[in-house]
Amino acid sequence: MKRPLILVTNDDGYNAPGINHLIEFVKEIAEVVVVAPDSPQSGMGHAITIDNTLEVHRLDLDGAYKGLQAYSTSGTPADCVKLALHEILDRQPDLVVSGINHGANSSINVIYSGTMSAAIEAGVEGIPAIGFSLLDYSWGANFEACKSVVQTLVKEALDKGIPSGTVLNVNIPKTDGAAVKGMRVCRQAKANWKERFDKRVSPTGKEYYWLTGDFILLDEGEDTDIAALKDGYVSIVPTHFDLTAHHSMAHINSWKIH
Repeated sequence: MKRPLILVTNDDGYNAPGINHLIEFVKEIAEVVVVAPDSPQSGMGHAITIDNTLEVHRLDLDGAYKGLQAYSTSGTPADCVKLALHEILDRQPDLVVSGINHGANSSINVIYSGTMSAAIEAGVEGIPAIGFSLLDYSWGANFEACKSVVQTLVKEALDKGIPSGTVLNVNIPKTDGAAVKGMRVCRQAKANWKERFDKRVSPTGKEYYWLTGDFILLDEGEDTDIAALKDGYVSIVPTHFDLTAHHSMAHINSWKIH
């Protein structure tokens, strides 16, 4: 029997330490193919390339990539998954894993996340998927604590499956290599960004803006991803891409629209 096939992608680019660690962790479990952006794509959300060409280049690298079928693309994380499924792979993957992202994708951040959008694109195609993120933005982050988390969840997903229409948003607290306390299945915390723009002037006199802001937590629940991470636990949020607000349908149907 063939080993399971895992597609690995991310949004930080194929040369990011996070994806290199993810490759190392999952290639002990399954056959791996990598399709990742050729440059950082953080915050791209579910953007796809429709007004430009897409380039794909075979990678011949050492380290985690040695001996692997691996490609870089000029596209977004969602593009990477589309290209992999429809042009690159010769069979459907058993699982898609995205990450390990440098920085959190908990709470409202899932909306903007390229990491999670790659996983969601796989889910749209009916393929089980997991997005992994570590709460450390440093390029030199310590990913050792992620190994057991990644391998446990990947093995469980391959063995027991992930419910149709669902992808997992997994965030791992910063532990500097120490073991995490455990894992919790959580709901997404309610929060938003209070955004502002830093207006600046270039040396040539041209005005430009730099987006900044503050993360505002609006949820003190103990069953949220933010609470789990604060307590030192890995948060696992089952996320679905059906955006229908089913609980609001009766109210909208009460309007004079029929």
